[in-house]
Amino acid sequence: MRLTHFFSTAGLLVGTIFFALSLTPSLIPREGVVQGSISGLSFAAGYAVGVFLHWLWRYLELRTPGEGLRRVLRWVIGTFCVLLALAFLWQAAGWQNSVRALMGLEEAPGVRPLTIAVVAALVFLFLLLIAKLFRRLFYFFSNKLQRRVPRRIATFLGLAGAFILFWAVFNDVVLSAALHKVDGIYQRLDAKVMPDMAVPRDPLKAGSRESLLRWQDMGHQGRRYLALGPSAEDIAEVTGEAKEPIRVYVGLNAAETPAQRATLALEELKRVGGFDRPYLILITPTGTGWVDPGAINAIEYLLHGDVASVAAQYSYLPSPIALMTEDAYGRETAEAAFQSVYGYWKTLPRERRPKLYLFGLSLGALNSDRSFDFYDIIDDPFQGALWAGPPFRSDTWRQVTAERDAGSPAWLPQFGDGAVVRFGNHFGGYQQGKAPWGDFRIAYLQHGSDPIVFFDPSAAYRQPAWMQSPRAQDVSPDLQWYPIVTMLQLGMDMHAGIAPMGFGHSYAPADYVHAWYQLVAPPGWDEKKLGRLKEKLLKWNPR
Repeated sequence: MRLTHFFSTAGLLVGTIFFALSLTPSLIPREGVVQGSISGLSFAAGYAVGVFLHWLWRYLELRTPGEGLRRVLRWVIGTFCVLLALAFLWQAAGWQNSVRALMGLEEAPGVRPLTIAVVAALVFLFLLLIAKLFRRLFYFFSNKLQRRVPRRIATFLGLAGAFILFWAVFNDVVLSAALHKVDGIYQRLDAKVMPDMAVPRDPLKAGSRESLLRWQDMGHQGRRYLALGPSAEDIAEVTGEAKEPIRVYVGLNAAETPAQRATLALEELKRVGGFDRPYLILITPTGTGWVDPGAINAIEYLLHGDVASVAAQYSYLPSPIALMTEDAYGRETAEAAFQSVYGYWKTLPRERRPKLYLFGLSLGALNSDRSFDFYDIIDDPFQGALWAGPPFRSDTWRQVTAERDAGSPAWLPQFGDGAVVRFGNHFGGYQQGKAPWGDFRIAYLQHGSDPIVFFDPSAAYRQPAWMQSPRAQDVSPDLQWYPIVTMLQLGMDMHAGIAPMGFGHSYAPADYVHAWYQLVAPPGWDEKKLGRLKEKLLKWNPR
């Protein structure tokens, strides 16, 4: 079979252009295999666009060149594609190193053009074979149906039949098998108990023998959260005087339903005296049940340990998978936890109840945002929330960013007079506001280079606002917007990109210190003491 019959010349041309553009930098540095996967997907997307444009040209019955000219054009286009791919592969390492330099990383030895080319070719060929199989099924169904129904109806039914068959195979076989495998892996990880995490001896600790919550039901992330926090002695080394922080965590196996787990969380919090502390943090974990130690350690130090925190697990799967498979369940758990804790909190006398704050990172920020309605708290609001790395689907974040003040960048917006919502990162932000920050406060912590925050499907057809000038300092000036390609780059950054601490979706303890300090305004701190605290948390080594 001749290659010209298997491949579309227009598809190869547009596909190669997409391949070349995919080698330009995005938000996160990429290694060879990851880059090859992005480039393969981009090639396939461009190929599909080229095939469609060729079909449209013929459908409109526009003039086409003769066979001799077509043969020449194929050679010219083929040569152009090879030279274009080689030219961009040659520059790929430099582009990736420009992103690494912004993040304080050493230059990579090379992006390995051969690795990129091989991986991209394999990805493209796999997708091309799938597309050709789909086309064969479509022709098979439509040809069979044309014997019984009009041609156009047969075409429609054939297309629908091919889609249904492909979706059934992918959803019921491929996706189900993959999710079952992933579920089994993370279920075993969640049940794993590290040898240095024994049942707490202190009866006022969650998970102790006197606790309402069993240690074995906590899950791996819950046990880490309870066992590896700073003690009163650790905090006193920085603050001079401290109390033992109170932590409560309800694992996924503690009870059958979110409402039952929320009730357990409330009763355990009451048992250990959480409502007797002056501050209370209601945490919504990430998909795996993980609570970022940099976040909770920071607030415990800032408040001299005189704080209680509570979290309820809703999944043990990574956030991207939990977002696809357990989105409603995460929201239901967050709502139940909020209604339970807030419902009891507002029955307490105002002069005796703790200041209540919400916290969530990533998927935890999304579900924390969805856990309450402003109309439900308007008559008795809690003190505020810190939401770090909010996913692009977060409703409040999207609304505030879209309605930001004119002239303020999308990666660090200013909203209204700054009396309620403020944004910040390690380049500043929280101090910006025409009016004083009010009694109810929402703080967003987000890096300009975080793809979880700034991915948007609309990047396929329009330039995202955060790419406009002025840009965040941690975003490469070489990053440009290209239709479809940029969306694929950001999508891969979101799922496979790894950034150093303080960039991308990796939030550093110092970021949290700054955010909590501005949000809560704890007394007795100055820049010198805050600097010592940031250094302490950077070198944090749990006992």
